[in-house]
Amino acid sequence: MEPAYLCHLNQLEEGHAKGFDPWLEGRDTVVALQWRGEVRAYRNLCPHLDVAMQYRKDKFMSGDGKHIICFAHGALFGPDDGECVLGPCLGQSLQALAVIQDEGQDLWVARSPT
Repeated sequence: MEPAYLCHLNQLEEGHAKGFDPWLEGRDTVVALQWRGEVRAYRNLCPHLDVAMQYRKDKFMSGDGKHIICFAHGALFGPDDGECVLGPCLGQSLQALAVIQDEGQDLWVARSPT
């Protein structure tokens, strides 16, 4: 399957995660962010019960800004690798998605994992 358009690089701020619907499913199926200069994208599904993680639009980060959080379960995930470091899915990880950046700084995401 061909990669889907995600956003322009300037739409992502360092340390702030945002939700996107690149496959036009009517909900944010991808969470993306810049973390330490690298773009990361994950499926917007908690590995604990396969539910969306945000409690409202683009609210994916913990209060201290150091983790992606599942607000349904309180699980904390490392933004750099998606691994759960606290909560009911300890040791499991978010499903990472491959991100492609073109020469115009547009970001594309592949449906299949990295």
